[in-house]
Amino acid sequence: MIADVDAASIITAAETGALYHYGLIWFLFLLIIPLFFIQEASGRIGVVTHKGLGEIVRENYSGKTALFAAVPMAITDVFTYITEYVGIAIGMELIGISPIVSLPIAYLLHVLLVYRRGYVVVEKVMLGISAILLASYVASLFMKGIMNYSTFQFSLSPSFLFLIAANAGAVVMPFMPFYQASATAEKNAGTVRSSRIETLLGAIVSEMLMVTIVIVSTDLDSGLTLLSPKQLAASLAVAGQYAPWLFGVGLVAAAFLALIVISLGSAWGLVEAIGWPRSRAFWVYFVESIPALIATMILTANLLAAILNLMLVFVFVLIGPAVIMGLIASNQRVMGEHASRGFWKIAYWLSLGFVVALGIVSVVASSL
Repeated sequence: MIADVDAASIITAAETGALYHYGLIWFLFLLIIPLFFIQEASGRIGVVTHKGLGEIVRENYSGKTALFAAVPMAITDVFTYITEYVGIAIGMELIGISPIVSLPIAYLLHVLLVYRRGYVVVEKVMLGISAILLASYVASLFMKGIMNYSTFQFSLSPSFLFLIAANAGAVVMPFMPFYQASATAEKNAGTVRSSRIETLLGAIVSEMLMVTIVIVSTDLDSGLTLLSPKQLAASLAVAGQYAPWLFGVGLVAAAFLALIVISLGSAWGLVEAIGWPRSRAFWVYFVESIPALIATMILTANLLAAILNLMLVFVFVLIGPAVIMGLIASNQRVMGEHASRGFWKIAYWLSLGFVVALGIVSVVASSL
C-alpha cells in the first residue's frame, strides 16, 4: 500500500504543500478511512478465495464484465507509467543523473526484478525500497522542521476543490484493488484479521507519508508544477544542501516501487480477466510500459501539471472495479462467512461514495 504513494501522489502532495502549506493535512488524515475500507475488501477477497479480482469477476459474472473492469485500468496504467518515469527522471536529475541514462536503466531493472521470481522474493525487495522511500522523506522532514502553519483550511474555490479531488484520486489508484487481491492470493497465506491489520497499517503509514511530503514542500510557493528540476532543486535547497538529494531519492524510490506494483496489478488483472494463468502476466508488463518509456524520453513539455489531472481521472476509472469489488465482497456464495455485512458493508459503500463525490464536485466547480 505504500506503493500507492507513487510519483504522481508525491507531486500531488508537494503541490498541496506548495499552494496551501499545512491547510489540507486534516483532509489527508481523513483519507485513511476510505483507503482502508476500499483496500480491506480487496485483501479479504484474496485471502478468502485465493484468487485475483479479475479471475473472481470472470467466474461470477462474465468475461466481458471482467474485461470492462480490467481494460480501463490497464489503459490508464500506461499513463501512470509515464508519471512514474517522469518522477524517476526528475528525481535522478535532482541527484545529478540525466534521464537519458536513468530511464532505460529503470525499465530494465523493473522488468528483470519480476522476471521468473516468486512473488514473496519480489515483495521483500519492494519492502526494502519502501524503507528507502520512508527514510528519505523522514530525513527531509527533520531537516525542514515544523513551521507555524494552520493544519485546517477550507475553500470553495475551484483550485482548492481540484486539489481535494486530486488527493482523493491519489489515495486509491485503480490498479491497487487488482494488485492487493492478486498479491494476497499469490502469497496464499494469512487470515482475514491479519489482512485487515496489514491494510490498516498500510493506510496509516501511506497517508502519514503524504503529510510528511506536504510539510517538506511548504516553501515551494510558486507551485511544483511550474518548476523545472533545477528550479525545484534550488527551492528545496532552502531546507539544507542535502534536501534536494533526499527528495530526489524518495521520488525515485516511490516511482520505481510503483512501477513494479502497477506492472503486477495491471498484468494480473488483465490476464485473469482474459482467463489466462498469472504465470503469463510477465509478457503483459514487459510490453506495457515500453510506450510510456518512449513517450517520457521524447516529450519535452512539462508533464507535471498533467499529472494532477490524471489523479482526478483516477477517481472515475476506479468506479467500475470498485463497484464490482463491493458486490463480490458482499456475495455470501463467494465469500461465505466473510461476506461484507452490517458495518463493513456500509463503511465500504460510504467510502467509495465519498471519493467519487469529491471527483464530481471538483469537475462541477471547475466548469463554473
